[in-house]
Amino acid sequence: MNHIKKGLVSTLLAGALLTGCGAKDEAVKPTAVDLNALTTEEIEEKAKEEGEIQSVGMPDTWANWGETWTQLEDKYNLTQADTDMSSAEEIALFEAEKENATKDIGDVGQSFGPIAEDKGVTLPYKTSYWDEIPAWAKDDDGDWVVGYTGTIAFITNTNAVKDVPTSFADILKGDYKVSIGDVNAATQAQNGVLAAAIATGGDETKLEPGIAFFAELASQGRLDMGDTDLARLEAGEIEVGIYWDFNALNYADSIEASNPDAAFSVTIPQDGTVQSGYATIINAYAPHPHAAALAREYILSDEGQINLAKGYARRIRESVKLPADVQEKLIATDQYDAAQPIKDTAAWDKAAATLGQTWQEDVLTKIK
Repeated sequence: MNHIKKGLVSTLLAGALLTGCGAKDEAVKPTAVDLNALTTEEIEEKAKEEGEIQSVGMPDTWANWGETWTQLEDKYNLTQADTDMSSAEEIALFEAEKENATKDIGDVGQSFGPIAEDKGVTLPYKTSYWDEIPAWAKDDDGDWVVGYTGTIAFITNTNAVKDVPTSFADILKGDYKVSIGDVNAATQAQNGVLAAAIATGGDETKLEPGIAFFAELASQGRLDMGDTDLARLEAGEIEVGIYWDFNALNYADSIEASNPDAAFSVTIPQDGTVQSGYATIINAYAPHPHAAALAREYILSDEGQINLAKGYARRIRESVKLPADVQEKLIATDQYDAAQPIKDTAAWDKAAATLGQTWQEDVLTKIK
């Protein structure tokens, strides 16, 4: 999932998407397919008839989606293609295409789930694993369901930075540039701001400390406004990046495997950070709704949850036992002692909706 700023989405587009999310657009939401009324066997049969699934924001390299797509094709003969985009872009696309939809399913940051539902672009499906999904990780009808969680971490190019930061306080004392990505439209970047807030005395109801943290970096000329994609990491253009742990670990392993001279360190901030989830949303206008439902079903299955863990993400179904070699690839649990979940989701949803504007006004204006 590309959480960098694309040409498709400008500040105005993302702002328009996140505005007015208090009223659900029921007038345009189709009701022809009731996925929750079908058995898993019926969904599987109809999905095989559809024969394909078109996803957004679920590329092969993000949280190991590639293995899940391969298994869905092998097991159910479902071909798949993905268009990489941010959470805001996914919802904007679903809303723009409506009955002319070309996409079936997307993966969005948890705070974008209620926004998608309010826009009337989601199709509910609970899956057979419903009772194992924590209440905070799902909508009551299954309009959005969290499949995995991540924790905001630092990835440091140790060829460029000698003193690896293990806290936000360390970053303020450094002399390197810091990359966070597009706070206006990207869930990863928005949670990076929240993580900084938590580390400096704030939380989801009080983001000001996090904004002040990045404003200080901007005033020092240390805020890198470039993309936070794999290509820039490979090129050595990012000194310290703020990423989900699963992205940071995946990127570090990928680059080091292909370039023996590359060296990265992935650390969890020890003075505070945030742990949050990503949710699948099925397009209300999906051309292949049953295939999308089957994909969600598989993502939450034991196999799907293990696939996500192979991509360094934390599974949502804690009952799933991970193979030893998969467990060993993850960061030690005690390094997450300072990580906090979002306790007030309503407050965070509200804050995230205006965070892009606040970022522009209070951080970008300080850039040197």
